[in-house]
This record gives sequence, structure tokens and C-alpha cells, in this order.
Amino acid sequence: MAEIQITTSQNVILNFKAAEAGERIGAYFIDLLIKYSYFFTIGYLIVKLIESSGSSLDRMFMEDQWGLMAIYIIILSPTIIYTLALETYLSGQTIGKKLMKIQVVKIDGYQAGFLDFFIRWAMRLFDINLFSGIIALISIGNSKKHQRLGGISSGTAVISFKKQTNISHTILTELNEDYVPTYQSVIKLSDNDVRIIKENLIRAKKNHDRKTILILKQKILNVTGIEPEENITAEKFINTVIEDYNYLTQNM
Repeated sequence: MAEIQITTSQNVILNFKAAEAGERIGAYFIDLLIKYSYFFTIGYLIVKLIESSGSSLDRMFMEDQWGLMAIYIIILSPTIIYTLALETYLSGQTIGKKLMKIQVVKIDGYQAGFLDFFIRWAMRLFDINLFSGIIALISIGNSKKHQRLGGISSGTAVISFKKQTNISHTILTELNEDYVPTYQSVIKLSDNDVRIIKENLIRAKKNHDRKTILILKQKILNVTGIEPEENITAEKFINTVIEDYNYLTQNM
């Protein structure tokens, strides 16, 4: 699985796993099922309405072709803008993407906006709708960040949030029963903050990336206002913050 490295506007480096083609296809078919379910439900209701109204409504539709076309457009419009509307409203996710635990993000670290989602949506005609998605699969397979052409054009990628159920992938840390916290103000952090800190600390240690460790330390200091103990290393300080957060949130 490809890894996507994103540098935020605060110069914090975040690493994510690119969504696999299978995950994206699964999300696509879930969304497709939702759209077809909507279309057939509305179609069924219209047929029942015509049947219950007798021949008058049927004759009106036959005589007013433009009106009939307008009704078709109104009925189809939710399925046409489904992806654009939901990704904009749900910050890069549709129902299918939510269920598959994947999300569209900007690779430059900024928040993806309507224009980014619009470019992706507009490119679907070429990427996915033409040639049954073969172009998208070729692009994803040959792109370093697993991007289809719509993603390349908009500077976005699809990441996966699926995690193995291992303690190293959570904010949880094993503590001794007699553990005493050092920094009380770590509770200013959120669960998501600590998860990001822990994941990036593990990755930085693995890659011997001291710069990222120092950046993580500084960001913690900025948020919490902690004055660290003298002569404590950045790595030790961050580990203490993670342990303190676990202890304090579990015993509040």
C-alpha cells in the first residue's frame, strides 16, 4: 500500500496510507447502489401517481414533452450531483467512502474545498464513466499517490483510515499501576491530537527523523503551555505527554 506524506500549514508532517483500488471500487458500488435505489424508488412512485390519476396525467405528459424532460432532470439531478454534494458537505466523503473508511484530502496539507471536489467530480466523466473506469484504474495503478486523473488535476488523493487493532495504532499506552503523571495540562489535547502525535512519533523514530520529533514537541508546547523538565529529550518528553494523557483521561 502506498504511503502519502502531507505537510500541514503548521509544518507538521503527517503520513497516511493511500486507499487501495479495491476500497475505492467498493465505495463506488455502495454509492451506485444508493443512487439506483433512489432512482427506482422515485420512478415507482411516479408510475403509481400516473396510475392513480387515470389517463389525464398520462395525456398531459404525452402532450408536454418539455415538461416531461424537466421532470426527468429534476428526478435525476440528485444522482448526478450526489458525489459532489456529499464530498463537499462531508469533507471528502460520500456514504460509500464513510463505510469503506476512506477520504479525499489535499496533498498540500490544506483543507480540500468545493473547487477541488468540483474538479474531481467533473473529471469523473472521463476517469470513470467512459470505458467503465478503466482509465481511472490505469491512472491509480501508475500514480505514486494512487491518484486518478481527477485527483492529479485537483491536487487531492484518497487516503485510508483502516487500522489494525494493535495498541500501537491507538492512543492507548500500557501504564504501571503506580504511574504518576508529570504534566497535568496535557488534557488540553484531544484524542485525535494524541493519536496523530503517537503515530508520527513512531514513524519518526523508525525513520530516524529527528526534525519531525522536534516539531511535534514544539506543537505540544504551543497547545498545552507545558514547561518541560530540564535535560529531557524531545522523544522522552513526547512519550511522557502520551502517557500522562492516557492516565489523566482514564482516571477523570
